[in-house]
Amino acid sequence: MFSHGATLEFDYESDARARLIAESVTREIGEIDDDRSRTTISRSDRTVRIEIEARDVIALRAALNTWFTLVDVAEETATAGSRFV
Repeated sequence: MFSHGATLEFDYESDARARLIAESVTREIGEIDDDRSRTTISRSDRTVRIEIEARDVIALRAALNTWFTLVDVAEETATAGSRFV
């Protein structure tokens, strides 16, 4: 039973940027989820939503740290890549 949860929402300046970030981090779901936590990612226009469910607060904290880091790396990479377009 997953008794703890958190929802992260990231708003971007464009649909394209939100799509890029969502596609970048979505591929990690199968690699990170385990028996203690699970995550879903969705996008609506310029907003990326990450919903995390966990069995305990330690697993929730670990998942939050992981997803914040993944989104940060995706944002930094997108910014760096946009300089060459």
